[in-house]
Amino acid sequence: MTAFLPAMPVSPSRLEDSGHRFDADRRWAASLELGFESREGMTRMTRSRHLGPLRVQRPFHPEGRDAGGRPGACHVYLLHPPGGLVSGDALSISTRVESGAHALLTTPAANKLYKADSHRVAWQQQTRLDVADGGILEWLPQETLAFDGSRGEQCTTIALSGSARCLGWEVMALGRPASQLPYVSGRIEQRFRLTRDGRPLWLERQPLDPGHPRFLGRWGQGGASVQATLWAVGLDDEGEAVEVLREALGASARWAVTVRHGVLLLRYLGQERNEAWALCRLAWEILRPRLIGRPAHTPRIWLT
Repeated sequence: MTAFLPAMPVSPSRLEDSGHRFDADRRWAASLELGFESREGMTRMTRSRHLGPLRVQRPFHPEGRDAGGRPGACHVYLLHPPGGLVSGDALSISTRVESGAHALLTTPAANKLYKADSHRVAWQQQTRLDVADGGILEWLPQETLAFDGSRGEQCTTIALSGSARCLGWEVMALGRPASQLPYVSGRIEQRFRLTRDGRPLWLERQPLDPGHPRFLGRWGQGGASVQATLWAVGLDDEGEAVEVLREALGASARWAVTVRHGVLLLRYLGQERNEAWALCRLAWEILRPRLIGRPAHTPRIWLT
C-alpha cells in the first residue's frame, strides 16, 4: 500500500511570489522576442527569447529563390500551447525585422479568448512589430475567437522605418453562434498604432462591449459578430491596388477598401468567420505581388 503524505500548506507570501494567485490580482505572463536579419543572402531568425508558454517552431524557407535569385521569406509559426487566454494572462510578442530581411509570421490555429473568471479579471495581449528600412514583414495570424464573457485588451503597435513594408491582418469572431452562445457580455478593447519614422499613420481604438449602444447600432458594430482588418503599407501604386481589390472582391455592404496616409485598409463587418478569412486571404494573394514582387505562398500550417 502506498502511503501519501499530507500536502504542506503554502503561505500567502510564497503564493504571491510564485504568481499562482486566484484573486483579482492574478497574472500569468508569457513573452516572446524575435529578430530577423539578412545573412548570406537569406533571412535568418537571429533572436528568439521566450518566457512562459510562448514559443516558435523552427524557421522555414519554403519559397526558395525567384527567377532573379532573390530569396523568399522566412516563415515562422508562433505557438501558444494553452491555445487561448484566460483571466490574468498577459502575452507579449515583439518582433524586429532588419534591413534586407523578410519574415512571415502566422499561427497554427485560432486564438481563443475565454470567459472571465468570477473576479472579472481581464487578460492582455501586446504585439509590437518593428521593421527597419528595407525590411519586409507579413503578420498573418489565424483568427481570434472571443467567448461570451471574455474581458481583455488587444494592443498592436507597428513601427516602420524608411522604406519598410508591411502587410497584415486581424480577424475577430465574437461568441459561438453555432453553439447558440452569442457574445452578450464582457468587454474587449482593440488598439492599433502604425507609424513610419515615428510619424503616426493609423491610430485606432475600438471597444467591443455588448452593453454599449454602438455594439448594435447601425453607426457602430451593427450587431455583427465577425470583423476583420487588413493593412498594407509600402505599395507603389495604391490606387491601382484598390481598384483591383474592389473588382476581385465584388460589391458588398460587408466590406470596403480605402487608403489613408499611405496605409491601405480592407475592412469586413459581418456574421461569417469563413467569409472574413477567405476575404483576407484573397486580398493577400492580390496584394503580395504588388508589395514585394512575389506571389503568395500559403504557409503549410494552414493546410493541416
